[in-house]
Amino acid sequence: MIVFHDPRGEAATPVLEYALSHDLSATQGAGITVALLANGFPDSENFLQAIGQSLNAKYPALTLKHWNKGNASIPAPRAMLDEIKAQCHIAVAAYGH
Repeated sequence: MIVFHDPRGEAATPVLEYALSHDLSATQGAGITVALLANGFPDSENFLQAIGQSLNAKYPALTLKHWNKGNASIPAPRAMLDEIKAQCHIAVAAYGH
């Protein structure tokens, strides 16, 4: 008999459910600005540009703004995060390799 073992451990912290704060489908993204934050890895900006194109294809009225923290080994600077928070309703952070 073959017995399969799941190598994943149990989660140490509970999963926190959240509700989306913006329904893009209701207005095709009108009045909503999305921050696309690249982390500085090679191609992270290219990846987020592709994500942005897909978002705009589905939600044509959506506004996109791009940031790149420029160095994958550091956290995003507080000033950059404050700028994103002040200008955007939604943020997508991603990396590339």
